[in-house]
Amino acid sequence: MPTSMVVALDGPAASGKGTLARLISDQYTFAHLDTGTLYRGVAWLVLEAGDDPMDHDVAAAAALDYAVEKIAGADIRTSEVGAAASVVAANAEVRAALLDFQRRFAGCPPNRVGGAVLDGRDIGTVVCPDATVKFFVTASPRVRAHRRWLELAPARPELTEADVYKDLLERDERDAARDNAPMTAADDAELLDTTHLSIDAAFAAARRVIDGVFRRCG
Repeated sequence: MPTSMVVALDGPAASGKGTLARLISDQYTFAHLDTGTLYRGVAWLVLEAGDDPMDHDVAAAAALDYAVEKIAGADIRTSEVGAAASVVAANAEVRAALLDFQRRFAGCPPNRVGGAVLDGRDIGTVVCPDATVKFFVTASPRVRAHRRWLELAPARPELTEADVYKDLLERDERDAARDNAPMTAADDAELLDTTHLSIDAAFAAARRVIDGVFRRCG
């Protein structure tokens, strides 16, 4: 059970949950963990070794042997790594290997700060089902694809928005359909649809919820 305040943000790729998590972390001086980096790190290790992310045993072994130092300097934000991360994240042994780390982070945030913010796909449902505040952040697929394309296009001028949209839909389907910890909103999560919201407006909405919890716990 977490002993600090925990804010959980779940949702699909490019919904804005990562940016919101960083803003919340800065606002309240909470520790932040982008749990997707763990799965991207495992995926990168598998790809870097020339192995197949679909290979159950190879991915599980990479997760068991995972350490932040192993991916230092690695570019884990490519679309290839993102697609592979979605594949390894469906591996029950990979998820089990990384679950304890996430829960320790939530329960005992680094530097003894007063809370933790975790963003991912299953934070409010599996990793921290007793989180103090839960958000499910989403946006329309077209808007999310456009955001991700704008992010990736400078480094990959050949990439089309249609390509990004196709990859995003495939990833959404994998994340929602997997048997182990599928992406879904917790029953008690606050839905935050950022389709027509600026990041400032989305952050203001999240702050209203969090500040309300602070007042009730006052």
